[in-house]
Amino acid sequence: MADRILVHRIAVFARHGVLPEEERLGQRFYISLDCRLDLAEAGRSDDVAHTVSYADLAQIAVETATERRFALIEALAEAIAQTCLSRFSRIERIRVRIDKPSAPIPTVLDYAAIEIERERRP
Repeated sequence: MADRILVHRIAVFARHGVLPEEERLGQRFYISLDCRLDLAEAGRSDDVAHTVSYADLAQIAVETATERRFALIEALAEAIAQTCLSRFSRIERIRVRIDKPSAPIPTVLDYAAIEIERERRP
């Protein structure tokens, strides 16, 4: 499927991480979603009922990241992906990327990130 809905770099402040300091202090994360789905009907009808609202996708990312705590950003990404797939039957595949710019690594870096891709199972 070539059609995509992209929601790029949603900023959230959360307390994810393995270290106690990450839970205590928190830090900023950026979440990006790349959803694959057929947008032809939405394009022809100009009706939001035939697509997935990017506002709803962003809300899932924010709520998942701020209402639960994860030791691993891999687990956060998995929770976001599974929620989006279960809530929106139109999504065939989703890629979730989480950037962690303040990762507690003793070196100078722009960010650490993970990216997962999940697809709907028949």
